[in-house]
Amino acid sequence: MFPIVEKSVLAPTITKFVIKAPFIARKRKAGNFVMIRVDATGERIPLTIADSDPAAGTITLIVQSIGKTTKLLAMKNAGEGIQDVVGPLGNPTPIENHGTVACIGGGVGTAELYPIACALKAAGNSVHTIIGARTKELVILEEEMRQCSHAVYVTTDDGSYARKGFVTDQLTDLLKGTEPIHAVYAIGPLPMMKAVSNVTRPFNVHTYVSLNTIMVDGTGMCGGCRVTIGGKMKFACVDGPEFDGHQVDFDELMMRNRTYVDMEKVSDEQAHLCRLTGTMRRELA
Repeated sequence: MFPIVEKSVLAPTITKFVIKAPFIARKRKAGNFVMIRVDATGERIPLTIADSDPAAGTITLIVQSIGKTTKLLAMKNAGEGIQDVVGPLGNPTPIENHGTVACIGGGVGTAELYPIACALKAAGNSVHTIIGARTKELVILEEEMRQCSHAVYVTTDDGSYARKGFVTDQLTDLLKGTEPIHAVYAIGPLPMMKAVSNVTRPFNVHTYVSLNTIMVDGTGMCGGCRVTIGGKMKFACVDGPEFDGHQVDFDELMMRNRTYVDMEKVSDEQAHLCRLTGTMRRELA
């Protein structure tokens, strides 16, 4: 068991966990992820390490409750534990001094972007961060991002906070601005990363995207995370998770990610019924 040291809610459906995992805390680098299993009968899912404290032996995971496993994880509290936390996995994000970079986080992807933005600033880059969310209440880590960025821009789809529109609107303004952007790092929903890559392509700006794929083991054995990059098959877990956004076949990846949608829905509904039944039984006892 890996003890949960701290739990806090950052936004509706988004929860931050600080977990005791000394080895991972010492070894992790920006871009690494872990494979977790909430309990002995649960599935394995990949989660990017948002932060770590080697001295305290802890790692930070920020999770959005979408399916069965993430919802079960969100029900955990400080003092409880997670069955398995394996890592660090994946290749660290390529960090170098490009000059001026744009870091773009969509939704909970902002949490995954945070350690990358910190590493890019430490490497001497001028970091311009764009945070995107559907609405104001889903904007996360804005103040943390300001600590590791030279400028932070926020966009909301509905205009309830800061600039109304999409991250690509703000990115276009930066690319057309007086200060050249030498590299772009984007993490978020696949349609967002595809749109970002399409925007940067005419400007010939190298664009790193972190691919969220179907993944079972995180070590290259299952083949579930295969993606097409520049016409060649790669595994997101061992060849990535970062790839050149201009080389990614996003349409194929989005289609593959929908493979188990129906089964995931059934599993989530069954878990919901079990939780309701458990609640009712406790109330009747």
